[in-house]
Amino acid sequence: MNNIFNDILNLVTSYLKKSSRLILKKWNSIPLLDRWLLNELISPLFFAIAAFTVVSLSVGVMFDLVRKIVEFGLPFATAIHVLILRLPGFLVISFPMAMLMASLLAYSKLSANSELKALRSLGVNAKRMIVPALVLSFIMTSLTFIFNDLIVPHSNRRAEIVLKSSLGKAISTEKGKDIIYSRFGRIESTETEESSKGLTQLFYAKEFKKSAMKDVTVLDFSKFGYTQMLVSKAAIWNNKESKWEFLKGKILTLSPNGSTTTAQFERYFYPLSAAPERLASLPKDANDMNVLEALRAQKLYSDAGNIKESRRMKVRIQEKFTLPMACIVFGLIGSSIGAMPSSTKNGSQGFGLSVILILIYYVLSFSFSSLGVKGSLSPFFAAWLPVFISLFGGGFLLKQASR
Repeated sequence: MNNIFNDILNLVTSYLKKSSRLILKKWNSIPLLDRWLLNELISPLFFAIAAFTVVSLSVGVMFDLVRKIVEFGLPFATAIHVLILRLPGFLVISFPMAMLMASLLAYSKLSANSELKALRSLGVNAKRMIVPALVLSFIMTSLTFIFNDLIVPHSNRRAEIVLKSSLGKAISTEKGKDIIYSRFGRIESTETEESSKGLTQLFYAKEFKKSAMKDVTVLDFSKFGYTQMLVSKAAIWNNKESKWEFLKGKILTLSPNGSTTTAQFERYFYPLSAAPERLASLPKDANDMNVLEALRAQKLYSDAGNIKESRRMKVRIQEKFTLPMACIVFGLIGSSIGAMPSSTKNGSQGFGLSVILILIYYVLSFSFSSLGVKGSLSPFFAAWLPVFISLFGGGFLLKQASR
């Protein structure tokens, strides 16, 4: 047994040595100037990630967990578990901001120490100086996208399950509470052949549990002048009939002349797609979806004719890509400002300027996003215009730094 353990240990040790030699060889193949500048960038980057993450965690989660510990008796170990699970979501927010602060502080420090001036005297221009910052920005962009698409949705959902389970709230592995599904289509007139487009069905279920919708209400406006309300204890999607099977409920119909009819039923098939069930399996918040889930949600809304929700999801899908791009935007802006010959900012000034630039960028992003959801801008431009504008501004700052 000891021999097997020693053999495994030797294999692992050998692999680590080979890997470290390969990494060192790759690192040494990078030009000395780039290695020096990357070393100057990495330390403030880690510091900025830690600083922004601690601040955002404190405001976003920690205070709420402390309140739940005091008021509801949440176990301390569970609170730490939830905090760790929520950490990736706040790291994703911190990465772009940290990239701005790190590049601004690193290049400002080098400029204040006249080290950038020495590089200029050797013929190294500002564009060449910021290459390491841009390379690091690309790495952080990739890391942000991986975290945001693969890790954050899963960890956020897991954090919710752990928290609610600890507080004694039932959690089903099948998601879904307060499921609302709107279907738009043609509203037919019973008296004429005319029709108009509008809301045809509104589906609501209190929860989705064990493959069944509970406490379901459906409003049907598909016939002009008639309003039909279906109330049921449960509803199950019947694959064989391709319809919803409602159990133990009643149907109330209001006709154009004001008369009302009511009918009780034990079992009733209703012609509506399986979209409510598929929608219930997806997170409500687009931030908790990965790209594939967001695309599925957008298609469900599009098939239902719900243009507003479909447009909102299109904007959120584009933002899945523009959020990581903020690392490149901030890396370009921070390094360009820091590389200016007149830049002699200290740590507090650099932090203050970082906060202002971050605020401007995210206010711009929020404003354009709202216009996209409203329909004033296409989803693509609503998400990407802040990036394009900021890159243009970064290019202008880089041009000023190159003078």
